[in-house]
Amino acid sequence: MRPITHTSAKQLIPVANKPVLFYGLEAIRDAGIREVGIIVGSTAPEIERAVGDGSQFGLDVTYLPQDAPRGLGHAVLIARDFLGEDDFVMYLGDNFVVGGISDAVQRFRREQPHAQLMLTRVKDPHAFGIAEMGPDGQVIGVEEKPRYPKSDLALVGVYVFSPAVHEAIAELKPSWRNELEITDAIQWLIDHGRRIESTIITGFWKDTGSLADMLEMNRFVLESLDSEVRGDVSADTEMTGRVVIGPGAVISGSRIVGPVVVGAGSIIRNSLLGPFTSVDCDCTIINSEIEQSIVLRGAFIDGVGGIEWSMIGREARLITGPRVPKTYRFVLGDHSEVRVSV
Repeated sequence: MRPITHTSAKQLIPVANKPVLFYGLEAIRDAGIREVGIIVGSTAPEIERAVGDGSQFGLDVTYLPQDAPRGLGHAVLIARDFLGEDDFVMYLGDNFVVGGISDAVQRFRREQPHAQLMLTRVKDPHAFGIAEMGPDGQVIGVEEKPRYPKSDLALVGVYVFSPAVHEAIAELKPSWRNELEITDAIQWLIDHGRRIESTIITGFWKDTGSLADMLEMNRFVLESLDSEVRGDVSADTEMTGRVVIGPGAVISGSRIVGPVVVGAGSIIRNSLLGPFTSVDCDCTIINSEIEQSIVLRGAFIDGVGGIEWSMIGREARLITGPRVPKTYRFVLGDHSEVRVSV
């Protein structure tokens, strides 16, 4: 996600104009959980400004500082006092799970294993933490990015643990990455006879670790939108498909092909927008064409056509430069023929 993540927390990049982290917090709330600890690092001030005390989500949020990225096991370690002896969900803030986590949490409460994993089938198991299943359906092994995967079931970034995991983490040693790996903690539980259950999800899941992942998630969320126009759309603008226009947005002389979302206060003039594009608040797009893209807050685009599969950062300016005459230099052999597009 660089260079966007040089200046902003990846978890706060908006998808359909809502930060990725917010989808996770809403899923946690919908599962009946109210107390949330957020592990924060160098982007803590930005995360705290966005989430606040959690009341906007119906949550009570506590911030738990981590001095460096030392692994998911280390995140549980520093949250020990906050967690106490309670069962808990660990939800990676850049993950998106369609359908939420309520079913998995309810199953854990009902069956009370020592840990419950959420799994999904993937095409390339070498790139994920992978679970090995026994004949009875229980998890009998986990391995991080295996060279020779024993299944195609990847660990989704959502785990439900009993307090038994603290005993496992206390025994961990740093991996080759110098991190305390949560997969090692799960394997310790397995090796010590603890019961590990799993839920296999079949719906959409994304670990938003790349631009392609983010744009795919944006496409998926936009497809579920219901049309709503709260801004000012002129009579000479054509809109088709599902379109959401935020309050204070002004659109004129344009064609909007949904699904598209335009944030509050944005200006779209003489442009083609969409499909599968989200434009955040207070953006300006003039005499341009853009589709399959995410435009972040305050961006300015003028006179640029053919933009697709892109992410435009906050307050970025994308404008046309002076035209440079084309020149060609040839050394052609006898009887040559060259065709030049002009």
